[in-house]
Amino acid sequence: MIPPSDRCRYKVSKEPTGPYDREKLLEYLENKAKNEKDWEESKPYKKEVRGKKYEPKEEEKPPVTEDVPIETEWDDVLAQATEEELVDLAAVLGFHGMLNQPQYHHAFVEGKDLKGSGGFLGAARYEPCKPVADEAPNMTDVDDSLKQMRNDSPSLKELNLNNIKGITIDQLCEFGEALKTNTHLEKLHMANTRSNDKVAKAIAAGLSKNKTLKLLNLESNYISGTGIIELLVAINVSQVVTEFRVVNQRPQILGVKNEMEIARLVQENTSLLRFGIFLEVRGARVAVTDCIKRNNDNLRRGRMDGKAKPASGDTSLLRDKGKTEAAVHGKNNSGDEDEEE
Repeated sequence: MIPPSDRCRYKVSKEPTGPYDREKLLEYLENKAKNEKDWEESKPYKKEVRGKKYEPKEEEKPPVTEDVPIETEWDDVLAQATEEELVDLAAVLGFHGMLNQPQYHHAFVEGKDLKGSGGFLGAARYEPCKPVADEAPNMTDVDDSLKQMRNDSPSLKELNLNNIKGITIDQLCEFGEALKTNTHLEKLHMANTRSNDKVAKAIAAGLSKNKTLKLLNLESNYISGTGIIELLVAINVSQVVTEFRVVNQRPQILGVKNEMEIARLVQENTSLLRFGIFLEVRGARVAVTDCIKRNNDNLRRGRMDGKAKPASGDTSLLRDKGKTEAAVHGKNNSGDEDEEE
């Protein structure tokens, strides 16, 4: 390393006056600055305004043209109309800014009474809310329905367990076990029953041996992607279920692997005509849509030919997994989005 004294060409010839003292050095510099005279200015300061002064341009006023009165066949009718009738006409024409909300809605109600509404000067005021009756609770007898399923009652064609709060997980599993021996039930609704993967596994075990169930509704529950896959595997065993709904589950994200597996299982199915589910992966969503269309087209051709022609599982609709994983679509926005194929 070069010492500081040798880093500059300038060499001080004076002898040091003593050890370094910061306070004395600052005091010396301050006194020297006070005693030295300021340099003389070559030109004294004088306030000057240079350049042109900005003056805004005057805006040209548009020429005022007087409206020419035009006579129409409706002049006499409008002249004789009352203010209530004019309010009604303004609502029909969509002049929302001239009316308050009750006046606007009254214009589309038969037998309305607009007297006392204030006309065009009517102020917006509080309107009492119209009471709406609550939806009637599901009064299905769970124990009796379970007994009928176990006994394979011919009268039990459709079972609705939607929105029953008191039903337990074990009871729901028992319904899945009863499906193994039932030969008459065609529609099973179990939406919003807090069903989980344990219930899905029990129902899947029953579906693998059931030959009559056409519709299975498990919307608004807690079934994960693994449970949905088990249900689809069981549905593909008998190829009887035509409508399967599992949208709006609590685990909203199924995962790329599960969605691709769901698409593969749907491609192997020849009976599904409606499939309610939300898929984020574009490749899986397109493949499922194409398969549902294929099954509906085959059913239509079978009706035209007089007999149903089962479709073979076409796996060519499934896109390459590597390309599909990069084509994930985000959710709206909104709250949950339901895609029903």
